[in-house]
Amino acid sequence: MDCSLIRTLINRYCAGEENWVDSRTIYVGHREPPPGTEAYIPQRYPDNRIVSSKYTFWNFIPKNLFEQFRRIANFYFLIIFLVQLIIDTPTSPVTSGLPLFFVITVTAIKQGYEDWLRHKADNAMNQCPVHFIQHGKLVRKQSRKLRVGDIVMVKENETFPCDLIFLSSSRGDGTCHITTASLDGESSHKTHYAVQDTKGFHTEEDVDRLHATIECEQPQPDLYKFVGRINVYNDLNDPVVRPLGSENLLLRGATLKNTEKIFGVAIYTGMETKMALNYQSKSQKRSAVEKSMNVFLVVYLCILISKALINTVLKYVWQSEPFRDEPWYNQKTDSERQRNLFLKAFTDFLAFMVLFNYIIPVSMYVTVEMQKFFGSYFITWDEEMFDEETGEGPLVNTSDLNEELGQVEYIFTDKTGTLTENNMEFKECCIEGHVYVPHVICNGQVLPDSSGIDMIDSSPGVSGKDREELFFRALCLCHTIQVKDDDNVDGTRKSPDSGKSCVYISSSPDEVALVEGIQRLGFTYLRLKDNYMEILNRDNDIERFELLEILSFDSVRRRMSVIVKSATGEIYLFCKGADSSIFPRVIEGKVDQIQSRVEHNAVEGLRTLCVAYKRLIQEEYEGVCKLLQAAKLALQDREKKLAEAYEQIEKNLILLGATAVEDRLQEKAADTIEALQKAGIKVWVLTGDKMETAAATCYACKLFRSNTQLLELTTKKIEEQSLHDVLFELSKTVLRHCGSLPRDSSGLSTDMQDYGLIIDGASLSLIMKPREDGSSGNYRELFLEICRNCSAVLCCRMAPLQKAQIVKLIKLSKEHPITLAVGDGANDVSMILEAHVGIGVIGKEGRQAARNSDYAIPKFKHLKKMLLVHGHFYYIRISELVQYFFYKNVCFIFPQFLYQFFCGFSQQTLYDTAYLTLYNISFTSLPILLYSLMEQHVSIDMLKKDPTLYRDIAKNALLRWRVFIYWTFLGVFDALVFFFGAYFIFENTTVTSNGQVFGNWTFGTLVFTVMVFTVTLKLALDTHYWTWINHFVIWGSLLFYIVFSLLWGGIIWPFLSYQRMYYVFIQMLSSGPAWLAIILLITVSLLPDVLKKVLCRQLWPTATERTQTKHQCLSVEQSTIFMLSQTSSSLSF
Repeated sequence: MDCSLIRTLINRYCAGEENWVDSRTIYVGHREPPPGTEAYIPQRYPDNRIVSSKYTFWNFIPKNLFEQFRRIANFYFLIIFLVQLIIDTPTSPVTSGLPLFFVITVTAIKQGYEDWLRHKADNAMNQCPVHFIQHGKLVRKQSRKLRVGDIVMVKENETFPCDLIFLSSSRGDGTCHITTASLDGESSHKTHYAVQDTKGFHTEEDVDRLHATIECEQPQPDLYKFVGRINVYNDLNDPVVRPLGSENLLLRGATLKNTEKIFGVAIYTGMETKMALNYQSKSQKRSAVEKSMNVFLVVYLCILISKALINTVLKYVWQSEPFRDEPWYNQKTDSERQRNLFLKAFTDFLAFMVLFNYIIPVSMYVTVEMQKFFGSYFITWDEEMFDEETGEGPLVNTSDLNEELGQVEYIFTDKTGTLTENNMEFKECCIEGHVYVPHVICNGQVLPDSSGIDMIDSSPGVSGKDREELFFRALCLCHTIQVKDDDNVDGTRKSPDSGKSCVYISSSPDEVALVEGIQRLGFTYLRLKDNYMEILNRDNDIERFELLEILSFDSVRRRMSVIVKSATGEIYLFCKGADSSIFPRVIEGKVDQIQSRVEHNAVEGLRTLCVAYKRLIQEEYEGVCKLLQAAKLALQDREKKLAEAYEQIEKNLILLGATAVEDRLQEKAADTIEALQKAGIKVWVLTGDKMETAAATCYACKLFRSNTQLLELTTKKIEEQSLHDVLFELSKTVLRHCGSLPRDSSGLSTDMQDYGLIIDGASLSLIMKPREDGSSGNYRELFLEICRNCSAVLCCRMAPLQKAQIVKLIKLSKEHPITLAVGDGANDVSMILEAHVGIGVIGKEGRQAARNSDYAIPKFKHLKKMLLVHGHFYYIRISELVQYFFYKNVCFIFPQFLYQFFCGFSQQTLYDTAYLTLYNISFTSLPILLYSLMEQHVSIDMLKKDPTLYRDIAKNALLRWRVFIYWTFLGVFDALVFFFGAYFIFENTTVTSNGQVFGNWTFGTLVFTVMVFTVTLKLALDTHYWTWINHFVIWGSLLFYIVFSLLWGGIIWPFLSYQRMYYVFIQMLSSGPAWLAIILLITVSLLPDVLKKVLCRQLWPTATERTQTKHQCLSVEQSTIFMLSQTSSSLSF
């Protein structure tokens, strides 16, 4: 055996060779490479089964139980249940076991049903038939049996069964069109390209003869990135090596369109496909309400332990006196007398823990989950948030953050496609200082009142004609637009040579607007055919340029280039991009004139691009080819090497001119921002656009107002002064003005003077960069202090990661505000994932943002209703649910605690086992669930009209410690009333009409009855929005309690007679004092809460309460007017 092979194996399997970790080798068609090349080492890869389910038939019960008992509350109740089984406790294990069993069972059924649906979908997908090549023939087998290396044939309108490298297609040019709607929601056709050396293989026999290996990266979830290379072995020659990129990769889940068939080789299968890797859920976000709920739970756990400790200590203090430990009727056995004191005390402590454990509401978690799940449908059902133009409605990707929509303090929004329509309209172009305004074009339509080519200034003259035509050619060639096939255009087939029938498709609306605009100036892009780009010039002659290289656009370079060869053999590099990335690379051209025009257009709010070029001689081009080829073939750090290559190639350019495109504001974007600011929310715009363009948009959408004083923290400012000086100067300006003024809850000055801050990406990098002494905190804190005192902030020239940095900076500041990020493109995903709440706009830049967001909306204007109405309601409802659950459990258990002082701390229960078990499950669960789904304390119209109502619930107002303590003390007060009210009424032993004496079960039943009625009526008093469902559930719950008590007492069904509760309930109701006690104690319990509400409304009303009062007055006034009109009409009759 060859020693080199042994060394390779040792390196790979033992030493962890880097290339082995980062790449894989695939043998096309499972054919071994020719002798003399690298050793053939078969590798094991997963089959093509997709498994989206979590459970199997065998592991469902253990795995589901394990997941459920990882929750603290469930685990706690399991421990309590086990304690009840092990030691002698005052209550039956059923009282803890049944509620726990109910919660676990409901959750397991829900999760099991969801997983069964996933199994069903997986089976349907895994059993789909697939055609693949075997021994030169087409063979059909199930999708799950595909292996890496198989050559697959896919026909038109079929879905790709796994991730494939595109080898050849039925099209002569080796291209195919696909749609990726199921992956990223983009319905537009994308063009993919076959490997250059295999695109001529059109039959099964040809493809089967292919001898090649593919080296590529290991599977990773980025849909838009792929790095690999293919080695094609010819008969005698060395292998031909070609780079492979995302344009050669066909992803599982995408669909083949407008192409009869394609051949591809499987490189990632099953759970290693990019689609499967994207199944993995995003990091879990937790709402402020959930955090508060967990803190309150810890507080109540401490109260529970304190109660158990107090009762344990007092028990032994009480029993220290003679004969109390061992009364004559309950003498101990010898074994009981000899038991260890500490063991006895510990057992008693556990028994008291069991007795009082109902203060921790186990059913609260289930109710909260149900409330969030069902409540999320209110957003998707909202017809006002449906956009008829796009046919899209809102989407809820997670229901865990519903209430967080009512707590937002900062909104970070993208500009293009979010605040604006991303519907580009070509306005003008400037060539060497001469301005051209064509027919106004918008998505292929000529707008009215526009005619001809208007020259703003004098003609360029004969010498400038060449540059002018070169500029038009640059825009016709420097893009990635596809021309839609004629057979896909509705109506009569038209030749693309006419130029007027071309339908352009591109992922960037800017490119389409530019090409359509230049079409009106006389140059029309026709098609890309056999790697030749064809354009129609002013003389109606077709010019052909060979496309040699494309230097793709990216958000860091902010430019793109093409290298083309004309029919005369001249090689050109055409480059277009942002002015900040073009001007530094220009060595020639009328820079000053063009720059002044670019700045003028930016102030007008137009999007500007600069165009430059350079000629390449053959030797230069060959050097460029080598540089690019070396970078493209790299498997490690390919992107970095390509960026370095592009940097070297795109320099020493000659400036040709600039273009201006308008992106109009979305409908009601300004109204939405104005409403959000009134609601006390700070709005920041984060954009990659240049400062002047972004500032003009901010004025248009009312983020900046006429009286807003703009403060700049830009590179230009920092060049004039140091960063330290600029920051301190801005800080003094802002704090000098704001320090002496009163401030409202939104942080905005109540004075007319507002400040707006503009910062660019370069300045942000300096602020975030650690200082020489190793600290960056001072600059950050100073920057944050300035931002807090500005009404609005505009961050321009931002890279995608910088957007996320800004969000994180605010999120982690000392106030810990709730942040929301909204955007529509892939460049917004990082900030959407970083913010507490991420919202994607279903726009024209694909659906990456919507897929990665927590919620998705069709238009920016829908954010207003989502926050000010839905968010407001969600927060109000769930905060009442949480507080009410703790309140009703304090009411439930505190009488049990008091009862121990009257029963010698003997752990005697006050309530019957059935009442202990069903209190949280049946008697009091449905009313609060319905309340948390349907309550509207203020009408929807009022919330939309008055955004300031949002401030009443800001900063978790309804779950602060003050409110929590009030609800807890209210529960304690009610419990004292229930217990001592019943105690004093029964003090002189109530006797029934037949002479029987009331016992402890009657006393406990009276307390329980008063409690159930009080907590239910308390919720009824808090309800503002009554429907028949509320009435049915609230009064139905009380009726159910009465019916159940009669059943349980054996009155209706005697065979249910239960030893200690037999006839107790009906006997209690037969007593007059019991009726008096029930009515009196309910009234006294509810009175303090009613008085508190009345006094607070009169003396310290919130904005919400003032609105409610005003609304009630209007309703009374309208009903009075109606009654008077009816009376007058009847009198006149």
